[in-house]
Amino acid sequence: MNLSRLFILRPIATSLLMVAVLISGILAYRLLPISALPEVDYPTIQVTTLYPGASPARRLWCFALRRPG
Repeated sequence: MNLSRLFILRPIATSLLMVAVLISGILAYRLLPISALPEVDYPTIQVTTLYPGASPARRLWCFALRRPG
């Protein structure tokens, strides 16, 4: 006897099994340890430039804001 035939022949048992799986899924979901704000390590980039005599604003303009071309 294959599995689908068993479920077709026993609809009440199938319904009870479905309800049991649904309730256990809801309970398991509620027990999951989920934090509101998880710890996340955001990627960072550090750039070091040697541009003697230039102010921070000048360095920013030369290396970050200026569009090539």
